[in-house]
Amino acid sequence: MILPVTLCTAAAAAILAIWLMIRVGQVRSSEDVSVGDGGNEKVIRRMRAHANFVETMPFALALIAAIELAGKGSTWLPYVAGLFVLGRIAHAFGMDDGAFPKGRLIGTLITMLVFLGLAVVAVLAATGVM
Repeated sequence: MILPVTLCTAAAAAILAIWLMIRVGQVRSSEDVSVGDGGNEKVIRRMRAHANFVETMPFALALIAAIELAGKGSTWLPYVAGLFVLGRIAHAFGMDDGAFPKGRLIGTLITMLVFLGLAVVAVLAATGVM
């Protein structure tokens, strides 16, 4: 099978995207906002959690796929990909400003560290160091 880590991560991303869409829909319904954010902070927070996911996931998938295509990361890459997905979940819960306020920070830090680590590995692989 070609790119199993990328395929699994993409599948997890699709499920996570659906979950984030549902969460936006739920708060839109409960706050009676049908289009846009209506200036409602709860809607804005959910929309930003979804938008932030959409902004970050393509970079993660591209790096994971490139590293996998380069034949690097076979033992550790699935764990890093899973950590990234968990970080995005933590971020979404943290954006609610409720029971898990540190989730936003935790998710953001995980995302940045995963990006940095994957970028370093990609450069090392590209230059033949790794």
